[in-house]
Amino acid sequence: QVQFMESGGSLVQPGGSLTLSCVVSTTTFNDYHMGWFRQAPGKQREWVARISTTGNTNYADSVKGRFSISRDNAKNTVILQMNSLRPEDTAVYYCTRTTLAGSVVYSPNTWGQGTQVTVSS
Repeated sequence: QVQFMESGGSLVQPGGSLTLSCVVSTTTFNDYHMGWFRQAPGKQREWVARISTTGNTNYADSVKGRFSISRDNAKNTVILQMNSLRPEDTAVYYCTRTTLAGSVVYSPNTWGQGTQVTVSS
């Protein structure tokens, strides 16, 4: 079964940067549209960014211009570069497979353990 393994989260000061990585255990990663999502304490999980199999990207308004999503098909990896971080970016970040339209593709392992990002001085 496919698994999603996120890493790279940390404590960072406002205005700082972080790079999150997600490794996907599948032999057909090239066929996966991928998305990053996040869940802040007491809030519902929300979509952050997505990248299609052809490299087209979309972003939530809250992160547009600050975050950048990319993929390395040779390494089965999707990356989220986060710049100009704000306290409101504090959340657990998850990656998963999506449809081209951005809907989550549910499976027994839709959500990995996530990686914690804390933005605080």
